[in-house]
Amino acid sequence: MKNIKLNLNLLVILTFFCVAKITAQATVVDGIIAKIGGEILLYSEWQEQIAYIKEKQALLSDEDKCGILQNMLVQKFLIHQAKVDSIEVKDEEVESQLTVRIDQILGYMNNDVQKFEEYYGQPVNKVKERFREDIKNQLLTERMQNKITGEISLTPKEVQEFFNKIPKDSLPYLNAEVEIAEINHLPKINKTQERLAKEKLEKILERIKVGEDFGKLAALYSDDPGSAKNQGELGWVKRGNLVPEFEAAAYNLEKDQISNIVQTEYGFHIIKLIGRRGNSISAKHILIKPKFETSDYEQAEKYLDSIRTVIIKDTLIFEAAVRAFSNNKSESFNNGGRILNPKTGTSYIETGDLDPDVYFAIESMKPGEISKVFSSVDQEGKKTYRIIKLLSRTSPHKANLKQDYARIQLAAQEQKKNEIFQNWIAKKLPSIFSEIDPKIEMICPGIGSFN
Repeated sequence: MKNIKLNLNLLVILTFFCVAKITAQATVVDGIIAKIGGEILLYSEWQEQIAYIKEKQALLSDEDKCGILQNMLVQKFLIHQAKVDSIEVKDEEVESQLTVRIDQILGYMNNDVQKFEEYYGQPVNKVKERFREDIKNQLLTERMQNKITGEISLTPKEVQEFFNKIPKDSLPYLNAEVEIAEINHLPKINKTQERLAKEKLEKILERIKVGEDFGKLAALYSDDPGSAKNQGELGWVKRGNLVPEFEAAAYNLEKDQISNIVQTEYGFHIIKLIGRRGNSISAKHILIKPKFETSDYEQAEKYLDSIRTVIIKDTLIFEAAVRAFSNNKSESFNNGGRILNPKTGTSYIETGDLDPDVYFAIESMKPGEISKVFSSVDQEGKKTYRIIKLLSRTSPHKANLKQDYARIQLAAQEQKKNEIFQNWIAKKLPSIFSEIDPKIEMICPGIGSFN
């Protein structure tokens, strides 16, 4: 194959929850195109990857497609080796990852379950099952890679040497970037709305007690869109994957027993236990969420504004205010309020990548200043109030060590990891049984050259 390099960052290819539309390949019969150790690779898997990446970067050359295949072959080998080395991925870890991904996608679709099911052609619980093995394999691959490369630490001298080797005319021109921190405050439901929500659920519970069908009432009234479409059914869930109050009540039920009203951070629930398998349960629930009133939002905004005032008067350090007042479930809470760039894992974010509400909040600010209170929507679709502290701002510039040390250090670490990984693959892979379909070798000459 023509100089196709194994890319460590591409080995964990995010196919999960993508829908592969391979109409052009509809006449090709699916089948096994490669065997690597104890793992197999299907033709359809390769085509799904190609279709998914095409959606991201449009044009793909034949060499690109073969590069994708080679990465997938190495990924299969890593899964095989992880199993040989007894690397463990727990069921609850897989379930947690699945739940997060489903929630994210529903969030992108404004929690429109019908739209989700039309897109994927299956109910939410079926989509979760469909990708369970993929998620597990992704976690196995990540852990195997981490085992191979280990922790990489570089001295400032090594980072400088890496930077000095980059040709000056190849240094990237970087866009404007900022570092920001936030305090994120969720409005609180007032007692009247809590009482009304609980009373509504009490009436539903009475209807169930006199014989009405739990599932039908869940479909009609539950405020959990994901389970309501399945008559309240949550599927099989392992202990530790539900909020504590819900879990405690559910695990205390007998089969077909219905709980009293249970309050959690999401609202009020009634739960019906469908079955139990060891440490897992299958349950249905009906959720009624208390409704926010305008006064609840106004109070939250005023509360956060009062905290801002105290910080500006220098009587409260911003980082201390984060610990005392910010939503402890927000991703920034454990970083002292700093918002990390999901693409790089660093605190530097291109201004073009900021959410519009954040961009306009800090547009005219100088480093050290704090924004006015503004409303936003979090990943769960909840309205929240935020203040942003601008920590630093850089203008567009050519990459240099002074301004971009953290970014250059990260690139140097990735290069070192790739070198370690390439050497490990070159040494280990030839000793493992592998077999490539001859037809595929005709499409991608040399794809089996690691035999």
